Amino acid sequence: MKPDTPISSSERAPKLLAQVVDAIRIRHYSIRTEQAYVHWVKAFIRFHGLRHPRDMGAREVTAFLSHLATERDVAAATQQQALSALLFLYRHVLEIELPWLDDLVRPKKPARLPTVLNHDEVARLLAEVRPEYALMVRLLYGTGMRLMECLRLRIKDVDFVRGEILIRDGKGAKDRVTVLPKSLAETLQMQFQSARRLFDQDRAAGRHRRHSFATHLLHAGYDIRTVQELLGHADVSTTMIYTHVLNRGGRGVVSPVDAVR
Repeated sequence: MKPDTPISSSERAPKLLAQVVDAIRIRHYSIRTEQAYVHWVKAFIRFHGLRHPRDMGAREVTAFLSHLATERDVAAATQQQALSALLFLYRHVLEIELPWLDDLVRPKKPARLPTVLNHDEVARLLAEVRPEYALMVRLLYGTGMRLMECLRLRIKDVDFVRGEILIRDGKGAKDRVTVLPKSLAETLQMQFQSARRLFDQDRAAGRHRRHSFATHLLHAGYDIRTVQELLGHADVSTTMIYTHVLNRGGRGVVSPVDAVR
């Protein structure tokens, strides 16, 4: 295949995207960063007619970024994210150190002051939140956590005695400690207890479904070795327990005389 021959969507691109994902996960980037970088690499390849990035350079990267700014009217931060994804692709995946990477004109993000709600606005906002999201929203406001940090919060990361929440692997792969709001401690404990009950119920249901699967196969006449393989048992004696569950003894055997007409 010649270098300037377009690649098909089923050839080199999927392999390249897998390499991008591997390089991101080795560096422990967040899942949001992974999703964004994969999106922009795919968009870059599609924009240039499925050409492989190894066969492109500064002109193609600049054309893509210009397209984002002029045709799609994306924000400077979005354009910068796309550029970061392409820099990552060339440096860490293709391992190509090209001088033009550093010479590209980077989009300037306008300096804006953050929007701050006053206490009354926060109170009105919290009052409008649907009940199933109320605890999460209050935690976001009361702890300063990012959304993904809140979604990934684990029971063992909450210290009710010290009134602290340990946030692991936050932005920049850093751990930090934040305050546990006293007003949310009791509600959070109730949520944890509810989650524990659901976990125990689901785990029990999973075992029951597995047991039912094996028992019903044996009841339908499938041989024990087939059931063993489907269940992933190393020893057939483990599978044999289900024959005792059937508890049919000799009644489970069809007499050969019954087949004689």
